[in-house]
Amino acid sequence: MAGKILIIDDEKNMRHMLTILLTKEGYTAETAASGERAIEMVAAALKGDCPYDFILLDVKMPGVDGISLLRENRGLFSPSTVIMMSAYGSIDTAVSAMRHGAFDFIAKPFKTDEMILLLSRAGEHRALKDENLLLKNQLGEIEAQFRFSNMVAKSNAMKEIFVIARKAARYTITVLIVGGSGTGKELVARGIHAESDRGDKSMVTVNCGGIPEALMESEFFGHKRGAFTGAICDKRGLFEEANGGTLFLDEIGELPPPMQVKLLRALQEGEVRPVGAVRTRTVDVRVIAATSRNLVEEVAQGRFREDLYFRLNVLTITLPPLFQRQEDIPILCDHFLRKFNRTLGSRVTSISPKAMQLLLDCPWPGNVRELENAIERSVVLSDGDRVEAESLPPAVTGCPHQRSLKDGGFVFEGFSLKVAMRHLERVMIERALKKTEGNRTHASKLLEISHPSLLSKMKQYHLS
Repeated sequence: MAGKILIIDDEKNMRHMLTILLTKEGYTAETAASGERAIEMVAAALKGDCPYDFILLDVKMPGVDGISLLRENRGLFSPSTVIMMSAYGSIDTAVSAMRHGAFDFIAKPFKTDEMILLLSRAGEHRALKDENLLLKNQLGEIEAQFRFSNMVAKSNAMKEIFVIARKAARYTITVLIVGGSGTGKELVARGIHAESDRGDKSMVTVNCGGIPEALMESEFFGHKRGAFTGAICDKRGLFEEANGGTLFLDEIGELPPPMQVKLLRALQEGEVRPVGAVRTRTVDVRVIAATSRNLVEEVAQGRFREDLYFRLNVLTITLPPLFQRQEDIPILCDHFLRKFNRTLGSRVTSISPKAMQLLLDCPWPGNVRELENAIERSVVLSDGDRVEAESLPPAVTGCPHQRSLKDGGFVFEGFSLKVAMRHLERVMIERALKKTEGNRTHASKLLEISHPSLLSKMKQYHLS
């Protein structure tokens, strides 16, 4: 069928004529003699998930006119392509109709061919609109695989973490995030909070290693006036501040043993008792904890309570260091360039191949945070529209190669076999290209791989 059409016109002869005409052309035609009846039919079609493809709407009708009907019900009519009809056509009427959402305007009386041609154009427009919407949805799905909250990545390891984090956001469970400094533990926590049903409530963040031990209980649970020297008024603790929302306990491995006991009770019972109070208070808090320590080892050494570890370890997300997901560096660099162009008002849009090679070779002990700082510095120091090697920090330009060939052997600083294999592959390709003076056909023969494979790997490793 060519489409489903609703004809809205108070003239019975016009409705009858259009129904016969459009039915012959393959359309399914339905009619409404008034605006009130039209609204009922459009709403029923939407409710049945079968909206009209096209609506032919007369401008002059008793009661409410067509322009007002379209203006007041624009959201209801938006899934359909609306064409206005009028025997009193004018440029102002046509402009007003299209300003309120109509696709086009046709003056009565019209020829049969004029209406068929207009509907044909409207059909092409609708098909293009549907195709654009489909492409937009597909792009959104693809982008969702590489993005979680304010984090971007393309490595399989991080995409798996994004999937787990999205699932964790659906449920009020305790999450333990493990990873080195700068890997993005707090960003994951904020993403889980933002995508949860608590996203409109507050997320309270506390660095457990930054609170003096003597003040910890008061900071976490609050205190009553006069509970100790200096307690001049009642104070709410962090748990009460986060009531209804999320409490993010960063570096939880730094908590001293006495505080671990009290935290365990608060997590198990959902209750806190301020220092100096005689009654407990019920709190509804979702806890996300993070640490750069190995808590299993801490438990074995007696520095972290085993029962608290098991209470926190409902769902663990382990963030890999940046050197183990080298393929994320280019997409992270692009993300940071766009971020700093917005905040600094700069126009640095790319990174030179030499600078990118240095960024890929760096071990990044500070992980993503160190990379972000390096890009920010480079944007500030760049004179042109791209980051050059000279604008990178000395820690990047002067960092020792993680790879070298010596006496035909391969030396790699680190323990990851995957990373070592990638570095070795790049070194061998560089060596073959140098030997053949850039002749890729001869280089592929030396490497014993196909020419297309060599081109693909050169692109992967940013080799020219």
